[in-house]
Amino acid sequence: MSALETSETKRPWAARCAVMGIINVTPDSFSGDGLAGAAGEVDRALRQAEYFLESGADILDVGGESTRPGAAPVPADEERARVVPAVQAMSDRFPEAWISVDTYKADVARDALDAGAGILNDVWAGVADPEMLPLAARRNVPIVLMHNRARWGVATQDSRLGGAYEAPEYTDFTAELLAELRVLAERAEAQGVRADNIVLDPGVGFGKTLDQNLALIRDVGVLRSLGYPVLMGPSRKNFIGRVLNAEKPDRLMGTAAAVASAVRSGAAIVRVHDVREMADIVRMTEAIMHGIEES
Repeated sequence: MSALETSETKRPWAARCAVMGIINVTPDSFSGDGLAGAAGEVDRALRQAEYFLESGADILDVGGESTRPGAAPVPADEERARVVPAVQAMSDRFPEAWISVDTYKADVARDALDAGAGILNDVWAGVADPEMLPLAARRNVPIVLMHNRARWGVATQDSRLGGAYEAPEYTDFTAELLAELRVLAERAEAQGVRADNIVLDPGVGFGKTLDQNLALIRDVGVLRSLGYPVLMGPSRKNFIGRVLNAEKPDRLMGTAAAVASAVRSGAAIVRVHDVREMADIVRMTEAIMHGIEES
């Protein structure tokens, strides 16, 4: 999807909540669904992309570096080698599909945009690489800016439930989160990113307590008060496992509840692993909220 086609009215979240399907071209995804590590990974990524699109995905989100607690950083060249061929193949096979690239490295993002991506998804909101925001501005593409106070490698590990980034201290969680998201958005605009190209992600699972993660999903409307679309990414995360005492394979229904709540409170995009099931949840939740015209 080229930048020339990314007008605000054509974006998949313009009129309804968009479903973003996670395609991990990594060997160490926290959810166990990574596709990298062997010959044929591009073909497998293509098959997953096709399945996601058939299942109701509005956006394909391709990432080449795991952000799971405890994951090791990946050099840019290695991440590029994982991501760019997959993006290029998806763009060639599905030219009308929206593709985002999940990276905080501007060089990887640039090459992914050249290969056909149309959205940037940065878990460090342009802070980790000073070239990311100018790149988004030059290319005139949407960029997801995620709130992230997590410290790389500082996490607790549970043999059953997996890792969780340790949460820093907040004096007033909601007020500080809103203030920090506002600063991220203003920083992006100051570097030339158009306001209508900014999507905010409160960073569920990244440096938040259990109660704080639940509050974020419950109170999307508070986040929307900043004036930007909000992306929520609760899929299969540790906080669901802690509530339900469920390991990663058993978090489908917990994810469904979180997605329905996020949609109900105004999320513009939900980022998920289980696209077919979550697309049904999103569409049904919207039908309950708004009704549906009968043909």
